Amino acid sequence: MDSKSVSSRLRELVKFLSTVQGDLSNVSGPPSLLAPSSVVEVGHCWAQRPAHFAAIALEPSAEKRSLLVLQWFLIALRSQLYVAGGPKVSIKKPLNAFLGELFLASWTDPTTHATTKLVAEQVSHHPPITAMHLSDEAHGIRAEGYARVEMTFNGTVNIRQVGHALMHIDAYDEDHLVPLPDVKVRGFLSGCVYPEILGTYTITSSAGYTTEIKFSGEGIIRGKRNTFEAKIFRKDDPAKRSIYEAAGVWSDAWTVKDARTGEVLQNYVVDADENTPAPITITSVDEQDPWESRRAWGGVLNGMQAGDMRQVLAEKTKVEQAQRQMRAFEASRGHAWEPLLFRSIAAEEHGVFHELAEGTGLALHHEKTKGVWKLDDRRVKGLQRPFREGLTPLGY
Repeated sequence: MDSKSVSSRLRELVKFLSTVQGDLSNVSGPPSLLAPSSVVEVGHCWAQRPAHFAAIALEPSAEKRSLLVLQWFLIALRSQLYVAGGPKVSIKKPLNAFLGELFLASWTDPTTHATTKLVAEQVSHHPPITAMHLSDEAHGIRAEGYARVEMTFNGTVNIRQVGHALMHIDAYDEDHLVPLPDVKVRGFLSGCVYPEILGTYTITSSAGYTTEIKFSGEGIIRGKRNTFEAKIFRKDDPAKRSIYEAAGVWSDAWTVKDARTGEVLQNYVVDADENTPAPITITSVDEQDPWESRRAWGGVLNGMQAGDMRQVLAEKTKVEQAQRQMRAFEASRGHAWEPLLFRSIAAEEHGVFHELAEGTGLALHHEKTKGVWKLDDRRVKGLQRPFREGLTPLGY
């Protein structure tokens, strides 16, 4: 599709969004503006560099572990937010995940052989909530998170992520509370849609270190797209004297320094060959369970690959209508949908969050996310295909 067609469709989308009141999270975009992946795949951004994830667990210094967690957070941002696009290519909207949709994959670094495993499930559709669990069992490190997405439009699409992630390192019995930043999607009228993060976010560790990240962006007169400044300091230091600092453009490159000596520790370039993501390992589509994302959306993805937007719309509508019929059937019988791999716990059981969030302004908002979502290890260990005997996303 040429740039003029893209610009025209984006303007049509703007007109449509302007007529929609309230939350847009379950509103689907035109087929031509959809990404060839579902929301449940978004967690790949945290998992696709397993060597860096393992390095956090291998680092003996607590302050350096906080720096590595910051790097892990920053490195994930571009692939998380520039969906099916890039700094010079318009991003697209992921497919809205259906209730019960799963994404199971792993990544192995070809040099270090570190491996990360990702489990993701759409645990709610109204409101849309995705739960994810990332682990490297060999190195004793895991991260778990969930998010409800709320979207509004006022000339810019405003995406609020209600949720958080928690990382745990077994060797040090250490936890890190990681925020999920809000995003603004801009550039509709220019024909190149891009994400922007604004505001200040905090990562805290149980070892006593705080990371403060200030995001800014492109303005009418000044400012550069996707810029940030970050510093790490001891939580008990009222002066917030920096130990490490990082600054640059999270979608392109940044510099990390030791603030005490001024020494440059790293110049990170996202597109550098040495920072290429590890290859994904995933069950072939033909062998996947009907509830696994790439098989469930197979007809849609094939249509996108062929450039057949009629097929995309027809296959997408088939899944969506079947899901509506399933919800109506369950409601008529008083049945409640039960997630396969994650369970919801009460807010008061989430003590680690409350300890790390103290003084950060970060709140749980469990009433908006149907509780706090955690992986049920027992269910994962016993998982066998078919996952839901006699039931597929297309109906009972």
